[in-house]
Amino acid sequence: MIGMSILLGALSLSAQTAAAPAASADPVIIKAGSTEIRQSEFEAAVGSLPDEYQAFASGPGKRQFAEDYLRLKLLAAEATKSGLDKDAKVRSQLELLKANTLANAQIEKMQSSIQISDAEVRAAYEKSKERLEKVRASHILVAFEGSPAAPAEGALSDAAAKAKAEEIRARIAGGADFAEIARTESDDKSAAANGGSLGEFGRGQMVPEFENAVFSAKDGELTPVVRTQFGYHVIRVEQRTTVGMDEVRAELEQQARQEKLEAMIDSMQSSTTPTFDDAYFGAAVAQPAAKPVG
Repeated sequence: MIGMSILLGALSLSAQTAAAPAASADPVIIKAGSTEIRQSEFEAAVGSLPDEYQAFASGPGKRQFAEDYLRLKLLAAEATKSGLDKDAKVRSQLELLKANTLANAQIEKMQSSIQISDAEVRAAYEKSKERLEKVRASHILVAFEGSPAAPAEGALSDAAAKAKAEEIRARIAGGADFAEIARTESDDKSAAANGGSLGEFGRGQMVPEFENAVFSAKDGELTPVVRTQFGYHVIRVEQRTTVGMDEVRAELEQQARQEKLEAMIDSMQSSTTPTFDDAYFGAAVAQPAAKPVG
């Protein structure tokens, strides 16, 4: 069910007025006293809803939406009859809603004029390559006392944990089986069950010390022992890859389009040379300069 609060919020910000079709092609489909709602008005109201509600309001929830919309119209008519449309606060809110609707319409118009070339997509991809890197790695964790992964009893000191991790790394570098040692020695029990495998992950998913180590290593390389808040890690990088441009083309195009739109709006605003009353708003805070796409 689409409640009145959702209906009011959606319609007040999104409803747009279309040219009225001929009455013969636009029958009255709801009538309550002197209030009449034609098909075109109702369908425009449905079309103004957020995408996640439109299917419901035009399908199984059509009658429920119609009842909600009629209540909205009756309340608005009653407000007008009682003179609320002349109330200063209401008029101010109506002006704000009008400005919001017009601003959204202008944004849509500006967006439709923006074209993103293949060269711009490729440039955005090159700038985003680091963010798009993925790595598949395995690790063996030796936790120290105070670590979230440390055993309840018999936790090693920091120095002892480091020495054990270094010894494990030396064994693996000498040919010992990484997966087997992970199963028996690692304090990361979930990864230990998979031979130490952490699967594939991207930047920002691991603590910084761990991330820096794996994204600095080559395929098949054992990193130096790494200390994190969890303990000492013996890490082997299995494979590093970068997501292909075609896989993220839509995301890159949207990012470039948004940057161009923001630049257009910033240019429109700066061309008017706006001034703000510092005594009222406070001193301006310096903003970083926007970087053009491509």
